[in-house]
Amino acid sequence: MTPKDHDRILDRREIAKALLGALERRHEILDIIVDSDTRADAVTAIAAALETSESNAETVLNLPLSRLTKTERDRISDEISNLDAALDWTPSERPKSVDPSVQLRPIDTSSGDADLFRQRCAERIGEDGAPWSAERIASERSAGARRVEDESAVWLVAVDTSGGEPDRVGFVFGEWTGQEVDVAIWVAPERRKQGYGTALLKQSRSELAAYFPGTTLVVRAPA
Repeated sequence: MTPKDHDRILDRREIAKALLGALERRHEILDIIVDSDTRADAVTAIAAALETSESNAETVLNLPLSRLTKTERDRISDEISNLDAALDWTPSERPKSVDPSVQLRPIDTSSGDADLFRQRCAERIGEDGAPWSAERIASERSAGARRVEDESAVWLVAVDTSGGEPDRVGFVFGEWTGQEVDVAIWVAPERRKQGYGTALLKQSRSELAAYFPGTTLVVRAPA
């Protein structure tokens, strides 16, 4: 299965999970809708109640009353089981893949971002077969900052906001080649196999599309 196919199935599973949760808690969800002042308020409240994205909450809000039946609940439950069987791994195994607390922001000059960038560069090997020197790391950061300033690149830091303070977990690098945007994702070693890579890949599509509208995004390799 290609990463794209896995990502598509995972997205569908999260929609189905939100719908099933809404049907199983239909009285609570209906109360939330009735008590909301606006549609936007209802979407936000449903997303919080079901611990899902606002996009999935929109799907729940658009659910026709004709689907509030036992048959429909059984059908969606069967769909989730079938989707789980098609996945290489499930969200329960890598929970951060569907965690809305994983977010992206532009890299800055803070010491925390600099430390994370040095950690990333420690895994890079130069032409001489040795890890990058401190000078090489500084040069790479300066060159990247110039490309970001010239709007030919976007460097984003991934943070997990589920704790008390935002926790840096990785990077998304978008580099414009004139025809395409090369996208590279890096996740800190201690954060791997938890779903962060999938979360970053999904979010990077919309983030980078906003920076480079109408440009094809190409995921080349890990950063």
